[in-house]
Amino acid sequence: MWNERYAGDDYLFGTEPSAFLRREAARLPPGAQVLSVAEGEGRNAVWLAGQGHEVTAVEAAPNALAKAWRLAEARGVSVALCEADIERWDWAPGAFDAVLGIFIQFGDRACQDRIFAGMRQTLRPGGLVLLQGYAPRQVEYGTGGPGDPEKMYTEPLLRERFAGFEILMLRDYDTELADGPGHSGRSALVEMVARKPRPEA
Repeated sequence: MWNERYAGDDYLFGTEPSAFLRREAARLPPGAQVLSVAEGEGRNAVWLAGQGHEVTAVEAAPNALAKAWRLAEARGVSVALCEADIERWDWAPGAFDAVLGIFIQFGDRACQDRIFAGMRQTLRPGGLVLLQGYAPRQVEYGTGGPGDPEKMYTEPLLRERFAGFEILMLRDYDTELADGPGHSGRSALVEMVARKPRPEA
């Protein structure tokens, strides 16, 4: 289904990074190793690479990866593009300084929990998880995302799933999105940045 949605030359979610990522990327250390989960057509990974980060982008849809490659080439940056089902991704322990998940609410809660567990595992101590997704009321707006409120995020849900992490930012708010035809109009967002704890000395 996603490969079909990404067919054609247009970028479903545009070519500019999420405003959330643009705001929060200053928290990343210089030259950070970043994993972008279900990256899509490359807008976020390519932008991060342009900021000097070493980015690995995982995406299951070949059509999306082809567009990501074209975007990276056009911007003169390098991104490690991996065609893989995120549920079968090898979450190597302590491999990344940051993990990015922007609008990845495609699976049910059990699927999301497995992805969250992988994110926690693959982060280095002190590493950051950056999540942006929809709140349940997004279903009423109908401007993007799954039509199932059970797949949406809430602040308590993310606090629970990342218990033990230091929550640096967590908010639930409404705004206008203009991220290509896929995300356009009034939107109910939940965003989080959290830091994996470092071992006590």
